[in-house]
Amino acid sequence: MDLPDAIGFILSFPGAEETTPFGPEVLVYKVAGKMFALTVPDDFPARLNLKCDPERAVDLRDRYEGITPGYHMNKRHWNTVRLDGSVPGDLLRDLIGHSYELVVASLPRVKREGLE
Repeated sequence: MDLPDAIGFILSFPGAEETTPFGPEVLVYKVAGKMFALTVPDDFPARLNLKCDPERAVDLRDRYEGITPGYHMNKRHWNTVRLDGSVPGDLLRDLIGHSYELVVASLPRVKREGLE
């Protein structure tokens, strides 16, 4: 999965939006105002920062060379995933969904219900 495909998948989630709060060089993806993914499109290889359950984050880092602690993020809760083919596309889609779901689960009930 390349970066344009990943971005398309990210934006397919209910309420997902692309923002640039850190300037035009960093694309931040939010749901209900909360960040669940970000990327710097000019980076090579392309990378995504994704929120992750802390225990799962450590396991993924141990198993995949292309998954490292979140670059410039809270390394307990964020992973950086390289989009260089070292992480299977199905796993990447799962990790994007996991990140989105973690953020949605933390939203107040009214905001969660508004996404359905």
